[in-house]
Amino acid sequence: MFSHIRSVFVLVLAGGVTWSCSGERVMTPQGTEAGLPARGPLSKPAVSRDVTLAVVVARVHQDQVPVSGATVEFSRSISGRVADYAWSATTEENGEARVYIGADNVSGYYQARAWQDGSVLGSWSSIPINGGYALRVDLPVGGKARVTGSSTHSLVVVDEGEAVQVRSLLSHTGAPSLGASLRYSVELAVRDFGSLHGHRIELGAPVDGMCSPQGGRAGAEQIIADPQVLGVIGTSCSGAAVEASPVLSAAGLVMVSPSNTSPLLTSDLKGNANSNYHPGYFRVSNNDIYQAKAVADFAYNELDLRRMAAVHDGDPYTTALVGAFDDEFRALGGEVAVTAAIEKGETDMMSVLVKFAAAGPDGIFFPLFRTEGSPFARQVRAFDGLEGVTLITGAAMLVSEFLGTPQSEAIYFAGPESDHGANVNVATGKDAEAVLTAFEATYGESPGTPYWAYAYDATTLLLSAIDSVVVEAGGKLYIDRTALRKEIRATAGFQGLIGTLSCDDFGDCGTGRINIYHHTDSSIMDTAQLPVVYRFVP
Repeated sequence: MFSHIRSVFVLVLAGGVTWSCSGERVMTPQGTEAGLPARGPLSKPAVSRDVTLAVVVARVHQDQVPVSGATVEFSRSISGRVADYAWSATTEENGEARVYIGADNVSGYYQARAWQDGSVLGSWSSIPINGGYALRVDLPVGGKARVTGSSTHSLVVVDEGEAVQVRSLLSHTGAPSLGASLRYSVELAVRDFGSLHGHRIELGAPVDGMCSPQGGRAGAEQIIADPQVLGVIGTSCSGAAVEASPVLSAAGLVMVSPSNTSPLLTSDLKGNANSNYHPGYFRVSNNDIYQAKAVADFAYNELDLRRMAAVHDGDPYTTALVGAFDDEFRALGGEVAVTAAIEKGETDMMSVLVKFAAAGPDGIFFPLFRTEGSPFARQVRAFDGLEGVTLITGAAMLVSEFLGTPQSEAIYFAGPESDHGANVNVATGKDAEAVLTAFEATYGESPGTPYWAYAYDATTLLLSAIDSVVVEAGGKLYIDRTALRKEIRATAGFQGLIGTLSCDDFGDCGTGRINIYHHTDSSIMDTAQLPVVYRFVP
């Protein structure tokens, strides 16, 4: 399913587990996980379950220089017994090795040693390990071992008969048609995926991100209150993700979005993280830098437009997209004569249109949401001096409610691909036609957005990654949230309905492909039926 190689492990309750795997961690300056409680070396386990597993992230270093490629081994310290180093892993470039320790009674004191090229680098004793915890242990060559952080948040235990918990954080108010289509696709994907190691998958009650920063934060805080939740599908809108992402990241969760597109959430696609990137955030939708490139190239080279105007509403999605378009259009030799800002909820566009008419543009780029975009499209057509201007909008307007209005006609739309051909989702074996048929049969309607397929793939990507990192013992499942985060980040070659998905270091997993649709008939409200006049492929 994923192209990278994962370690193979065997968990024996009376023995142990070896797994060569490590992952990232959000750390405070003191070395504990951000937002998570630290526990001292003599702390008693707070986990009430009869757990048989602990995760140890051991960092080996010499004079603060990480030691990579070393084998780290752990043994239970039992008076009168010879050390039995039953659990081991290999350090990566950062000097860290992730060791899974399994036994009938995990909690107790341990000793460790590190090998490299046949020689012992160091040995350490009196290391307290608690079952059901993920611990960070510092192993300095020539020094004493030190527990630097400990948390139950990283290791989720699913008891026999219990369900694996994931959640959706989508918009049920703010962008209801988008949120509903995404939620239905998530539900179908969970149904098609089936169980995880014999455990059912539960979505719980839908959480409303409201397509706003406040809704995103409130929804994320509601989700992290349940320590059993492993991951989140969401958000619908970039504005909600700006506030949800840091909350979920600090709690150690992953979030996979089907429809966020703002570059602010990931990177500039040149190896530089943007201001609102937080580890654990991923998306299968495309970074809007691709959309900006597509719109700029189409406007300049296909429509021969040279002088543009643009408008945004201050939202992270619209602002970043307009800024990226400005850069790309100017790089081609065009001019963005004027950029205007409106308020959320504003419907009187007179002041903006006056500015635009004075600038005399060939075209206008208005990647707004429907609440503001629909009145803008209606008023610009009737404004003196702007009647013949070419109008181009973005994916947020590519919804059936707007496509069915008279003012939507003659507009160009930049958005995701809607024709997925014979693509088959590798996790479920379903193609787009089969999923669409099930969607219509189950919910009595067609999807109102092309992002329905992205929601299906986002869900199966998350569930496949969970399946890949599960450790099973005695009817229980152990899922390390940090290993899950790393598993998704290492995704390469995951075949979905929308194409082949591969994730970069900042969470962008999308294909980068963008279509430009030309809408000429308001009786056609299905994106899949709109004529495609331009295709962008990175």
